[in-house]
Amino acid sequence: MYKLLLILFSIALLQACKSPEARQPVQQNSGTFIDASIARNKKMVEAEEAQIAAIMASNPAQEYITSDNGFWYFYKIKDTLGTATAKFGDRVAFTYNVSDLDGNMIVSEKENGIQEYVIDQTNQELITGIRQGLKLMREGEKVTFFFPSHKAFGYYGIIDKIGANVPVISTVTLKSIDQSQ
Repeated sequence: MYKLLLILFSIALLQACKSPEARQPVQQNSGTFIDASIARNKKMVEAEEAQIAAIMASNPAQEYITSDNGFWYFYKIKDTLGTATAKFGDRVAFTYNVSDLDGNMIVSEKENGIQEYVIDQTNQELITGIRQGLKLMREGEKVTFFFPSHKAFGYYGIIDKIGANVPVISTVTLKSIDQSQ
């Protein structure tokens, strides 16, 4: 009896010294939902870019510039004196409007009024495209931007004004730049 207890105790002791084993998940996801979402979003971006390209192709006299940030723009009023663009921490005052690609006004310049924004510091409800576009502008310039939906209002849109995933056109006038110290 004593030997049996010693054997059982030895087996228990050896089991206790064993390193823990990783548990396997009960359910495994293959990632197909994420893969399908990526494919769907790529198609949507391609379609939006094709719409914007068609608008630009219909007006070949205009000189369109492609931004490194994924949008297009052209100057309505361009600064020819070469003043500085806004940098991190500069306070800018500007006006802007937003319309859909068919030219239907969504938010007018009058509704927005004069906006103030501190470059890359203000936590303001301002679409990504305009935040990036302001950094390209000089004081007194007026620029029209073409933003795909991911640079505009994205998945959320604006309640009662614009739906989800709608590319937009925005004309921005930079009134002033107050350089940071």
